[in-house]
Amino acid sequence: MDLQDTPPLAPTHIELPLSVASPGKPFKETAADGFILGGFAWRHASEDCARPVVIINAATSVRCRHYSRFADYLFNHGFDVITYDYRGVGESRPASIRGLQASWTDWGALDFEAMLKRAQREFPGQPIDVVGHSFGGCAAGLGTSGHLIRRLVTVGAQFAYWRDYAPAQRWRMFGKWHVVMPLVTLICGYFPGKRLGWLEDTPAGVVRDWSLSTARYEKRSSARAIGKTPGQLPFARVTAQTLAISLSDDPYGTIPAIERLLGYFTGSNHTHWRIHPEDIDEEEVGHFAFFRSAYQATLWPIALAWLQNGELAPGTPGRRVPRC
Repeated sequence: MDLQDTPPLAPTHIELPLSVASPGKPFKETAADGFILGGFAWRHASEDCARPVVIINAATSVRCRHYSRFADYLFNHGFDVITYDYRGVGESRPASIRGLQASWTDWGALDFEAMLKRAQREFPGQPIDVVGHSFGGCAAGLGTSGHLIRRLVTVGAQFAYWRDYAPAQRWRMFGKWHVVMPLVTLICGYFPGKRLGWLEDTPAGVVRDWSLSTARYEKRSSARAIGKTPGQLPFARVTAQTLAISLSDDPYGTIPAIERLLGYFTGSNHTHWRIHPEDIDEEEVGHFAFFRSAYQATLWPIALAWLQNGELAPGTPGRRVPRC
């Protein structure tokens, strides 16, 4: 979840050219509570009810522009694409976020839900697919219209339970995200992540959800507003064919963390696919690098194949994590 935890790209990485794509066009969308969200849409000129539209859910406090090259890639492979920022971030940030009422659950139940409604309205009749990075995978289960999702691909998706962090880095990460971040937020009224070079500025409610040391999402402060038990949360409404991708060197997306979130998607048939960097002849990948265009030839086709066919292509690097 921390951009600084992303390993630098090795010098052997080569930027592969994309074919010329229609650039994402900015849009505004109003959530159910009246908050105005901003994002970008990649749309083909011709209408085609068989063409899927993909919504990309960002990681916590990562701007949607981080996913633009991946959106270009999907567009060039025949998809319409929507990227957007959660309230308080990037294109959806008001002049000040001090005192802004925003939480992880708001990001899913209100902001992602608004994108599902937009996709349904702007791309009528087209299948709706979702790609969720980090918390973005959790957000995919919080919209009441989750039944609309045909296929879902998540990358390093979890909700930051500290005991699931990689053991070698657990205490450093705990101190950073569960001690320093909430203390700074208490002083400033929001987390000034951009100034610190950690991530984008983050609303206090999101920090509160992230920093709570609970293994159950329904016990996060904001989740209590929509469900006090797992069965009351909307995750089960998602019946999409789901691929959960995780990287073995991602200190957030460990097997327990990925499986913890997948346990909420009780209505979907899901596959957890674990990739080691050496599977793609790399030394390290981590939590953020998947969406860098240097991985267009190695990692992106895995997500593409699932979105296109609902299955992994023969010879896909990595291995399936057995169901418990």
